[in-house]
Amino acid sequence: MDWYLDALKKYAVFTGRARRAEYWTFSLVNLLIMLALFVIDRAVGFDYLRSLFALAILLPSLAVSVRRLHDTGRSGWWLLIGLIPVIGSFAMLIFTATEGEPGDNTYGVSPKYVPKHR
Repeated sequence: MDWYLDALKKYAVFTGRARRAEYWTFSLVNLLIMLALFVIDRAVGFDYLRSLFALAILLPSLAVSVRRLHDTGRSGWWLLIGLIPVIGSFAMLIFTATEGEPGDNTYGVSPKYVPKHR
């Protein structure tokens, strides 16, 4: 859960790098929340909860995606490739699932090899 909260704390940080664990935990928790909201929406007959949640996590989702691309050595502008039907989504899946660069890159120090301070 720390990965999810870390991503939310950096909701508008488009610099730096994000590990795979941070990105995929954030994505999985959001998916589970969306599924729960879908069930609630259907039970109550109110179809706006998912939309409100999606709007609330739009900026954090973009930020963690850009930081994930930075970890693989790509510019955040590569996020736009997701707009291409099918191929773009597949490319983003590959980019986000690829291990990050082990050392420093132009976007910063590798978060995988930096001790986490609390």
